[in-house]
Amino acid sequence: MNRSLINENRGRILLMGNPNVGKSVFFSELTGIRAVSSNYAGTTVNFMEGQLEVGGRTFTLIDVPGTYSLAASSEAEKIALEFIKNGADAIICVLDAANLERNLCLALELQQFNIPTVYTLNLLDVALRRGITLNAALLERELDAPVIPTVAVKNRGIDELKKRLEFVLGEDKTAHAPSGGCNSCPSKNKCGQNGAWNNSREIARRVIKKNASPLTLLDRLGDNMVKPFPGIPIAFFVIALLIGTVVGGGKSLEEFVLLPLVERFIVPFFRMLFTSFIPEGVLLNILVGEYGIFVISFEWILALIFPYVLFFYIAFSFLEDSGYLPRVSVLFDNVMRKLGVQGGSLIYALMGFGCAVPAIIGTRAATSRKERIIISAAVCFAVPCISQTGALIALLSAYSWWMIPALILLGLFLFISSALIAGKLVKGKTEPLILEIPNLLIPEPKAYGRKLLIRMKHFLAEAEIPMLIAIVIAALLKETGTLEVIAFYTEPLMSKWLGMPSEAVVGLILGFVRREMSVAPLLALDLSPLQAFIGGAVSLMYIPCLSVFGILVKELGLKVAVSIAVSTVFTAILIGGLINQTARLLVIFL
Repeated sequence: MNRSLINENRGRILLMGNPNVGKSVFFSELTGIRAVSSNYAGTTVNFMEGQLEVGGRTFTLIDVPGTYSLAASSEAEKIALEFIKNGADAIICVLDAANLERNLCLALELQQFNIPTVYTLNLLDVALRRGITLNAALLERELDAPVIPTVAVKNRGIDELKKRLEFVLGEDKTAHAPSGGCNSCPSKNKCGQNGAWNNSREIARRVIKKNASPLTLLDRLGDNMVKPFPGIPIAFFVIALLIGTVVGGGKSLEEFVLLPLVERFIVPFFRMLFTSFIPEGVLLNILVGEYGIFVISFEWILALIFPYVLFFYIAFSFLEDSGYLPRVSVLFDNVMRKLGVQGGSLIYALMGFGCAVPAIIGTRAATSRKERIIISAAVCFAVPCISQTGALIALLSAYSWWMIPALILLGLFLFISSALIAGKLVKGKTEPLILEIPNLLIPEPKAYGRKLLIRMKHFLAEAEIPMLIAIVIAALLKETGTLEVIAFYTEPLMSKWLGMPSEAVVGLILGFVRREMSVAPLLALDLSPLQAFIGGAVSLMYIPCLSVFGILVKELGLKVAVSIAVSTVFTAILIGGLINQTARLLVIFL
């Protein structure tokens, strides 16, 4: 935990609750910081904080990692417990109105710490859809604390929450001893034991009224998605639709809008601008030459990578907010357990398609170090980030339609192989799957659009600078002649083993800065279809970029990080060469 982020001179309010109850939406609405809110566990495992004005005072609002209890059985729960043990001026505890009994367990545990608490009864619209009505006034008496009905994504109840929060902050804390909940149990059992669960069940029974109403189409669809049939066909359809959206949408935006814009207007404009006052030479070539900064930065980043990033986030954010991803995890739990991990780890692998950094951080919600290492290694070996995926699609789709599914199959093989090997090398055990299946929802347009905007801003802010640095390095290598020297000495590896042009070595150099930059230089080369596929395969497995390596060191230690990095480089060169040598032999014999 990075304590330097917290202003110790300011009061603290903790935002707590089970995973998938909408905490991040509350955080966004209360602080104005637009946090990414996702409908699956692990999103806020790295805590967030912001400023909250209440009653003329400024507090630090901390979005604590989602947790089912305070038993601290996972890294996320340990962080949550540490926060509450350190004390706070108040707690906002978010409850899921559609799954109240389970949520009450944590609510009752929090009362043991004697911190003023306001409860929000969120997702009331989902509860009503399921024929569930709740007596908020009775629940308030049971918990001996304010209970505010809310629908956070529609901003309902937020103003009332602020008013009640101001009230409890003004109360005498010494007199704030709760009369119900876990403290009313003679043995004060923890939530993992029968006593407290019974207490939660009894409260839920008194405040909930269920009306006999037929399941909606969404509810029936959600239930069917976790069954082998039709769940598996639906999963393959969703995957095909995701790939089709990213490839089709990205390709269309690239070819019909961005690439013509770059080639006909943007690049000629900068060439004309710089040639008007800079004489021919190294400086002009660095700016607008073959590897010019104001040429390939627009061609690679804007025209060839950005469109696929955009359409990936359009599709993936929808799947997140709909609650579909946990259903896939449950559906494929048996398969994932054969790889040594829970089905829930499939979520982190899918997160890796956005970026490996949050995927590796998200594994904190896993219950064992072994599982964290397995899924982190598999992501580094076989899951390209979205900008790298965009570059791969741009490269391979220019040659043949079959290359993209072929690379997907190779990635699947590598994912399975790396997970199995890591599972054999790392000691430990895998716990049974405990994963909440959230409500299946049609994402609320405002929250969905906000998430999409946040992610694209994050891509532009976080990814663009390293890519620009890589482009500057490429331009300097080219114009200073260093690239030719490196190409000469690596020619046996590049040409004889991998069958690639010697100039392709620049991709191996830049790949350590950003993974997509191991692909982008190949776009400027006149490659054969075989060379394009080998280049894509090597890039897929190639070394984790600087940011990923850094998070591996932080989360799993230097030894694990170095082992993964060295293994990915070795595997990339080995398999790339084997593909080339096998293809040559086939040509000879056929």
